[in-house]
Amino acid sequence: MKFVDEAFIDIAAGDGGNGCVSFRHEKYKEFGGPNGGDGGRGGHVFAVADPNLNTLVDFRYSRRHEAKRGQHGMGSDMFGAAGDDITLKVPVGTLINDAETGETLYELLMPGEKIMIAKGGDGGFGNMRFKSAINRAPRQKTPGWPGEKKSLKLELKVLADVGLLGMPNAGKSTFIAAVSNARPKIADYPFTTLHPNLGVVRVGPEQSFVVADIPGLIEGASEGAGLGHQFLRHLQRTRLLLHMVDIAPFDEGVDPVAQAKAIVAELKKYDKALYDKPRWLVLNKLDMVPVEERAARVKDFVKRFKWKGPVFEISALTREGCEPLVQAIYRHIRTEQDAAAPEAAPDPRFAPEQE
Repeated sequence: MKFVDEAFIDIAAGDGGNGCVSFRHEKYKEFGGPNGGDGGRGGHVFAVADPNLNTLVDFRYSRRHEAKRGQHGMGSDMFGAAGDDITLKVPVGTLINDAETGETLYELLMPGEKIMIAKGGDGGFGNMRFKSAINRAPRQKTPGWPGEKKSLKLELKVLADVGLLGMPNAGKSTFIAAVSNARPKIADYPFTTLHPNLGVVRVGPEQSFVVADIPGLIEGASEGAGLGHQFLRHLQRTRLLLHMVDIAPFDEGVDPVAQAKAIVAELKKYDKALYDKPRWLVLNKLDMVPVEERAARVKDFVKRFKWKGPVFEISALTREGCEPLVQAIYRHIRTEQDAAAPEAAPDPRFAPEQE
């Protein structure tokens, strides 16, 4: 399935049905009175977060979505039926923005969450609504109200606990394949990954977290170089970033420190909040470095990069060092989750007695 993380759609809720002017006509009922019913309301447009979806591709080819209008009122005190609602299924993590102003209107973050994004118009009043002691034969009615119409931009930001950040061919896809159930495309050329991949890492029984792998960044991505930096949006909801660096590039003229600094610069240009997220340095492809040279090369890299945070040395291909990294990630995420969780209210049954 093609991965699409942006789509523009037009939605229209149903118009309300018109009210009816009618009078009761029945033998021996000379003054039957008004009996025109109200029109039915128009159909609403809802959006629901479906955990089984991971792309907006359905909305790329189906842009217009309209709910049914309400039925008109009828005689014999009959109200019109309401128009049928429609429900748009979107992936969890979808933002619904106004296409003209760019304002974020709704955000669907919980599986099964359902919101109304366009309200159907109310039905008009029939003439039975206007009868009174001084207006016993009203001929007034009102038309139905129009339903809401909107032009929207759907934007998907994947939900993950950990995001992988780095240059093309830094080993991000190999790492996510080694530690999770994801099976991304892996090859020996740049930009193998063309869209984000999600993988669930199982640490133990009922212990897991989600990793997001995005296409690689290069210097100048903010100006459109490579695949650009639009995929960075998928890291904005993560709790931790792993900056993966190829410690042993094939081209001897490539400086890993310069590449790492370029990635950090692009991150800062894109979003200061994303730049300020907790970030760990992961030096990959350790299997390509002779054992006796590893410590010196890592020490030199950290010194020239002026890095003060956590450093992990791994080989995603041989899985060397991956298990300690996974355990450390889980502990970090669990600590943040516990800190963010609201404190449970004390059970009044066990509260100390007050004298």
